Amino acid sequence: MIKTYIPRPIYLERIKPFIDKEVIKVIIGQRRVGKSYFLFQIMDVIKKLHKNPHLLYINKELNEFDDIKNYQDLLAYIKQKTRGQTGKHYIFIDEIQEIEKFEKALRGLQAKGGYDLYCTGSNAYFLSSELATYLSGRAVEISVFSLSYAEFLEFHKLKESRETFIQYIKYGGLPYLMHLVKEDAVIYDYLRNVYNTILFKDVVSVHKIRNMAFLERLVEYLADNVGSLVSAKKISDFLKSQKNKISPNVVLDYISFLAQAFFIFQVQRSDIRGKKIFEINEKYYFGDLGLRHALIGYHQPDINKVLENLVFLHLLSAGYAVTVGQQEGGREVDFVCEKTGQRLYVQVAYLITEENKNREFGNLLAIRDNYPKIVVSMDEISGKNEYQGIRQKNIRDFLLHPV
Repeated sequence: MIKTYIPRPIYLERIKPFIDKEVIKVIIGQRRVGKSYFLFQIMDVIKKLHKNPHLLYINKELNEFDDIKNYQDLLAYIKQKTRGQTGKHYIFIDEIQEIEKFEKALRGLQAKGGYDLYCTGSNAYFLSSELATYLSGRAVEISVFSLSYAEFLEFHKLKESRETFIQYIKYGGLPYLMHLVKEDAVIYDYLRNVYNTILFKDVVSVHKIRNMAFLERLVEYLADNVGSLVSAKKISDFLKSQKNKISPNVVLDYISFLAQAFFIFQVQRSDIRGKKIFEINEKYYFGDLGLRHALIGYHQPDINKVLENLVFLHLLSAGYAVTVGQQEGGREVDFVCEKTGQRLYVQVAYLITEENKNREFGNLLAIRDNYPKIVVSMDEISGKNEYQGIRQKNIRDFLLHPV
């Protein structure tokens, strides 16, 4: 199988240590973020490591694999395709959650030995529960996200500038956009189709949802309140004002369905001093901003929340666990980031002015530890810029470099 693609080394470096190891590699993420092409990239690495390796690729989004409906069908297909071959078999399965009880096949193949297993999935409802129950300790998850700003420039063959950054803000980072004319009507028509696919395949059909009107209103509400602290009750009260009488518990269920499809991310608040996680008033961010704008449009007054969403996705793709920081007196830090025992604090603003400088920097100055603290904004900054020891970075520079 010959496929052309643009490599995404950040994810390849994460999976390389597990190639040829007896652990199932599970690549997760929202539909259309490039998981399939990442599998092709892994295949090419394996071809460089081994002469004439036995590679088998199954894609449940293609009609030719419609007959593989359950784990028994999957095992029979693999047995048929590998009959008479000796040595290790490299099995790649795209959108594995479409196969009923897939975990039984994976566990059986792993127990038998001689198989190096890779699969992708677009719904954590299936993947997380089955992996935890049947494949605990036998699988590793690699999350793939929509294109970073650096990847966007590479995929679209663009030079970095304020204009290309605005284009990234407006259209988001789904890889297929590189093949489309950069016109709002064309781009947003494609993105609305992707949104419908995610909603119907990974939310509605999976959870047997009948109240589509409520689900769509909920998505619009979350899109309009990106980066705002909200609660299920607050959402429920708003929807009631719109003649949608839905209980907070149902709101929580529907939000979890959207998060399981990697369409949105729910970010909890944490007490910076005590590291306690608060159970109410989370923030929500979209897995791809282009999808958000396809629903409610991109408007300049939204720039603060849009920039916050971009920074959040950048931190996630860099491998950080992210929470919203809460301090005494109601002070809030946009992002508290943890990775390998280290911590980073990030505050996001559109522009730093005399009116907001004390707030944006002051929230970080109130934290009494020595971990790095950064304020990210759209201000044009030349050289190293600091305020009382806290670094300020232009958002384009921040997004183009490792955190």
